[in-house]
Amino acid sequence: MLLFILLPVAALFLRVSPAHLLANLREPIVLQALALSLVTTLVSTLIIILAGTPLAYAQARRQFRFQRAVDTLIDLPMVLPPAVAGVALLITFGRRGLLGGVLGDLGLQIAFTPLAVILAQVFVAAPFYIKSAISGFASLDRELELAASLDGANVAQSFRYVTIPLSWSALLGGSAMSWARALGEFGATIIFAGNMPGRTQTMPLAIYIGFEIDLDIALTLSVILILFSFLALFVAKGILQREWL
Repeated sequence: MLLFILLPVAALFLRVSPAHLLANLREPIVLQALALSLVTTLVSTLIIILAGTPLAYAQARRQFRFQRAVDTLIDLPMVLPPAVAGVALLITFGRRGLLGGVLGDLGLQIAFTPLAVILAQVFVAAPFYIKSAISGFASLDRELELAASLDGANVAQSFRYVTIPLSWSALLGGSAMSWARALGEFGATIIFAGNMPGRTQTMPLAIYIGFEIDLDIALTLSVILILFSFLALFVAKGILQREWL
């Protein structure tokens, strides 16, 4: 099984020489896709952290009705086919979608724009951060927060100075996992945002079109994605392992 996983990855690196890799990095389609991917994934990861942290904290610390249903809903994007996620986003935020009329009245167009790329990444990648954050918050000794409140800290201060620092490894590890998932997002993006070079064409989409135009471009971007993804996973696992130890 290990060889089955290793061989396709090794084959990519054997096919692309360092000289070809450096030469293809100067191609406009590669630079545009790389820049767009890095910018959108950083923005989407930031949104996931800001919006997902309160949800994760509520799931870890509160007991309420339908909590299991909420937890299942959080997990749903991880098992949902990406194409289905793209269609769902399109019929929600598209011009003729559920919120299309309201957004149109406000002069906003989301579908087939860079914002659509970000929303697609947030939708598919958020569960990876939220589940890690839930685990981090749930494992924290609540007596430490209680001690902070007895010393005069309010809820916000306790969360900022006690909960977050003691859960940082789970939060950082989850952030790395979410970023890696957002970086590799394809199905939801191509349906909801399209595949327009320099505008919505991320690296996975450029790889897809590269097979029709220039295989070397596709191979170069594939190697870059593997390197980024491996690095993100390696960092995330190292951080989480330190937490478990």
